[in-house]
Parts: sequence; C-alpha cells; structure tokens
Amino acid sequence: MRIEMNMRHVEAFRAVMISGSVVGAAKMLNVTQPGVSRTIALLEMRLGYALFHRNGRRLVPTSEGEALYREVEHLYVGIDRITQVAYDIRHHRAGALRLATLPALAQSLVPAVIARFMLTRPRVRIFVQTIPSNQIAELVATRQFDLGIVELPLTKSGVSIDPLPSAPVVVLLPAGHRLAHQPVISLIDLAVERLVLLSPQSYLRYEIDNAFTSVGCTPDVVAETPTSPMICALVAEGAGVGLVSAWTPLTIADARVVQVPLKENLQSQYAYLRPEGAMPMALADEFQALLVEHMQAMTPPEGRQSAAGSALPGSMP
Repeated sequence: MRIEMNMRHVEAFRAVMISGSVVGAAKMLNVTQPGVSRTIALLEMRLGYALFHRNGRRLVPTSEGEALYREVEHLYVGIDRITQVAYDIRHHRAGALRLATLPALAQSLVPAVIARFMLTRPRVRIFVQTIPSNQIAELVATRQFDLGIVELPLTKSGVSIDPLPSAPVVVLLPAGHRLAHQPVISLIDLAVERLVLLSPQSYLRYEIDNAFTSVGCTPDVVAETPTSPMICALVAEGAGVGLVSAWTPLTIADARVVQVPLKENLQSQYAYLRPEGAMPMALADEFQALLVEHMQAMTPPEGRQSAAGSALPGSMP
C-alpha cells in the first residue's frame, strides 16, 4: 500500500530529529508545538510504526526513525547542492561554455585565459575545439558553439564579430642563427633566408607577401603550413626562419628558437564571434572581457592597438 507523505511531514520529522524535542522543532520551523506534535502523530499513523520513544520532553528515535532519517538527509543534501548550484549560476560560477578557436591561439594564449577564467569559476565546464576560421564561423552561426576566436577578415551571416587587440608579426629563428642577436630584423634581411610561412589562404600570409613586394624582395619560401604552431616546430628543428603573430610563440620556452621583432609594421588581427541574435550569456561576456584584458597585457606597446580599432578589409563591422 502506498504511504502518503508530504514535505510538511518530512520537515517536522527532520526538525525533531535535529533538535531532539517538539519544542526545539517548533522553534526551528516557526510553528506551534501542538502543530509539530500533530504532524508527527499523523506521520506515524500513515507509516504504521513509531518514529520516536517519548522520554519526558525529549523524543528518542526508534530504529525505524533512524533509518528514515538517513534517507531524509540524503534528500536535504541534494537540495543543498541544488541551492549551491543555483547560487553559483547566479554569480556566474557554474554552467558550461563551448569555445572554438584557431590552432594558432590554442598553444598558449587561449589556455592561459581559460585557466584564469576557471580559477574563480570551479564549477564551470568548458569544451574547447581547435578548427579553421571558416568552420568556427559555421559552428557559431548554427549555435553549436557559444563563441569562437577567428582570424580576420571574415564574412559570415548569423554571427556578430568583435575585433580583438591586434599584435605585431615577429620573426622566429633557430638558436645560433646569424640574425638571432639583432634587436630588430627587416624583410630585406630575410630576403636570402629559407622561410617557413603560413599557407597562401591566410590573410596574414597575404600581408606578408605584399610587404615583401613593397620592399622589392621575393621571399624564398621552402615550407608552407596552415598552422602557426607548425611553423614554430619547423623553426625549432632548423628548417628555416618563420614569420608569425606575436600571439603564437610556444607555451614553454624552447632554447632552440629565438624571437625577434620585425621592423616592418605587420599586424595580425583576430576576432571574437558570437551567435547573432542569441540570448545574452554572462559566461561568454566575462570570458571575452578576460581574453581582451590578457591580450592587451601581452601586446608590446609599439604593437598595441585598440580592440575597437578599424576593421580589416573584407571584415564585417
């Protein structure tokens, strides 16, 4: 036969167990003592067994009462956990964030921001995927990701695009290279070097090629790759000299690689994508703010530009 119980019965029973008396339970629940007594009596009648032995004003739980209390506490532990999660969500310390980023930024920059972000949000879960810009834009537009970090320029409907702080292009050289101790290196200096560059499909590669043309040089490109981390690895192995965004250098200092500023003012530009028309998401807003702050702190003063600066040709406003 099904036993009829409700939360009023459970609350009164738990209060008596904790306080050890009807008087204490009544104070805890802010009700009258007769009200607690009637509730406990009704509960015992419905259960068909006694929950307490009366010992003067104190109530001593029976073995059945102890067994029931253990289950009741499981319930309240669950409620307490839900309450804490609700509080964490309110204060943006719980929830989930889905992030897609370029491989070039996944070696150091983005992991550093994620680590800082999670430091004060221990219950937030983050899913990160590294894919090319066009795929990121598609996945953000279809709301499979909450945010994306891409290279500009980019044109895609269904997303909002916010430029991130730009950074200068730097020269990566194998340690021991003849130019490794130069304070700054020009494109003319690199005219006779074996170069490892991004693939022609990259806008940064387009800028690099134009810059070489403007100084009257033809670069000797011996290797091309879509990913900046691969350029770093190839330079470390002595395959050639690389040109990459200042955001790209390896996470862990590699004694095999030297980074030197480039004389010509070439800038890498990235942006932050959000689904267009999506409901506001506090976690995404906070991650974006932290990312911008981190990028601004990392950018050398001579290469620093405002995140709200003019968009690159072909980018959306």
